[in-house]
Amino acid sequence: MYTYIFIILAYLIALTVYNFLQAKKVKTQDDMMVAGRSLGVTKMVFTLVCTWIGSGTFIAGAEYAFRAGWSAIWMAAGAWVGIAIIYFLAGKIRTFGQYTIGDILEERYGKFARLFGAIALIIAFTTIVSYQFRAGGYILNVITDGAVSVEMGQAIAAGFVILFTAIGGMIAVAHTDLPNGIIIVLACIIAVPFVVVTAGGWDAAAQNLPAAHMYLVSPEFGEYPFLKAFSYFLATMFLLLGVQSMYQKFYSAKTPADAKKAVALWIVGTVVVETVVIIIAIYAASYFWEDKTMDPAAVVLHAARNMVPAPVGLLLLAAAVVVVISTGMNYLLSPSTNIIRDIYQRFMKPDASQESMVALQKVFIVVLGLIAFLMIFIPTVMDLEISVLKYAYFAYTMYGVAITPALLAALVWKRATKQGGLASIVGGASIAILFDFVIPYIAPDVMIGGDAWGIPSIYPALVASIGLLVAVSLLTPKPDPSVLAKLFPEKA
Repeated sequence: MYTYIFIILAYLIALTVYNFLQAKKVKTQDDMMVAGRSLGVTKMVFTLVCTWIGSGTFIAGAEYAFRAGWSAIWMAAGAWVGIAIIYFLAGKIRTFGQYTIGDILEERYGKFARLFGAIALIIAFTTIVSYQFRAGGYILNVITDGAVSVEMGQAIAAGFVILFTAIGGMIAVAHTDLPNGIIIVLACIIAVPFVVVTAGGWDAAAQNLPAAHMYLVSPEFGEYPFLKAFSYFLATMFLLLGVQSMYQKFYSAKTPADAKKAVALWIVGTVVVETVVIIIAIYAASYFWEDKTMDPAAVVLHAARNMVPAPVGLLLLAAAVVVVISTGMNYLLSPSTNIIRDIYQRFMKPDASQESMVALQKVFIVVLGLIAFLMIFIPTVMDLEISVLKYAYFAYTMYGVAITPALLAALVWKRATKQGGLASIVGGASIAILFDFVIPYIAPDVMIGGDAWGIPSIYPALVASIGLLVAVSLLTPKPDPSVLAKLFPEKA
């Protein structure tokens, strides 16, 4: 136990020292928000992998695989399709080269679209950060054989993530992601054969798990299994297509060509890592299936402690640690950037100095980090059920329906209008909140399998978002050519 703790702690200390050194380079907005637009292909690839492969994969994805088996591939596949689509947009995004997606939204839809988009993003991303802290709690609990509680562990994880992000911004994030990404990829690939052999071989999962775990669409999904499975696919895909953390990485690339090359390699890394994590989770589930005390969210972590040789287990646990820290840093940096860029600088103090904005962003990193911690701490104190998978699904849905349709339309559809984009953002977010929070509270009798009338919230929210975008845009005057100039320069 102590060997695991000391080695991982030494690595975290090394990252802290490295981040302090990198922090000396942070002088301007470009440094803090987009790493001085200096990232080459190699650093771009690994920082993209680290940004996407977080506790949504190691914890929520593992929980999904434990409960539903191979159906977990639906969530991962949404990311693969999303990356394939964004490959064709990466160069254009880097050419626009601003700081946040709010810059794109305002360019096409006006300042209020920027404001409402920032609010939706802050809600979604702060939720994502909160379950990174929870994942950190699981990891420390498993590493210490229960000596550190999940509750204490999530507080320690919160402290590290907030500290790292506040120290160096995107410079620290991107450069830290290079070694972290290497650890993640190597650990997952090396661990798979050991986990499969320990579980009893390739046939073990089929023999030890319920038959439904072998289906591509698990009947465990309730009244409408395919709707539930496909909702995970859609939520993941729409989050990835518009997720600001990725756009910030594109803005950080040296050139548009580097951004596009990085995306091509990113899809390979993501497919490999997410597939092997699902395999590890399924075979670990078969190994621990009779253990009724097993928390599904921690099954990959227990595999690292009990199903592989110690050096491999250490590498896999280290990978889990770094994905929590890396993803937490990325998703904490993004909303703080929105507050500074899309709210403070845009509406309150346009002439703020570079030094004051960097200092203020660090303050908001701490504030948002504390809010994210409270989002997971309060349910813990109240002894409520906490599912990382549910947290992830809401965050993915909220962002995917509120931001992505309007954002993609801004990039590819000239007919999208200011009114249509704003209606899409507000309408999509409102329906997501209605179905996920209001209806369950005021009409619990209509809930089937956790969804209102058995219909996952992403369907009505996505229909509202896209429907309003198209309908309102077609019913309002075409945008002026000057509005399109920056995003469609060749034909504007």
